Amino acid sequence: MNPRVDAFLRSAEKWRGEYRTLRRFIMACGLDEELKWGVPCFTSEGKNIVLIHGFKEFCAILFFKGALLDDPDGVLIRQTENVQAARHMRFTSVRQIEEMEGIIKSYVRRAVEVERSGKKVKIRETSEYPVASEFQERLNGDAALRKAFQKLTPGRQRSYLFYFSQAKQSKTRVLRIERCVERILDGRGLND
Repeated sequence: MNPRVDAFLRSAEKWRGEYRTLRRFIMACGLDEELKWGVPCFTSEGKNIVLIHGFKEFCAILFFKGALLDDPDGVLIRQTENVQAARHMRFTSVRQIEEMEGIIKSYVRRAVEVERSGKKVKIRETSEYPVASEFQERLNGDAALRKAFQKLTPGRQRSYLFYFSQAKQSKTRVLRIERCVERILDGRGLND
């Protein structure tokens, strides 16, 4: 047991019992435990398998390569249509988690097998993301911005493209772009 995860569990105001139950079931599958992104993350041979996290209405376990898991019990949820690899199971009580112990352990074991197999989730290429016309115009007119954007990692590029294109109104897209120009020029991602 990782003392940093112990500290996380002690400080959890919501879902403490659920987190502890999930932790016990996941650890029974022989995984290592770390604290990553501020939450308990369970690994196998240094590879991320599953993490525990909480929301307002539910807590969940997130499988990093959940898209590659068979889901015979229909319990895996794709959080949004833009999530490519991860899938999660949602819970609202310790009792619900205890009733699903066998299912949880089965999915965790299969997630380990998927990771060990070397399978990869096919991630959409950056070129497959729509580029908001307002951003394209800005790139066309600003060589420094275009160069800085091209230097960003593909993940950072996708985050910006998605963020800009999700605004419904042109003026909102322009505002978002303007707020992000300095971040792009500094080589930072949307959430850095």
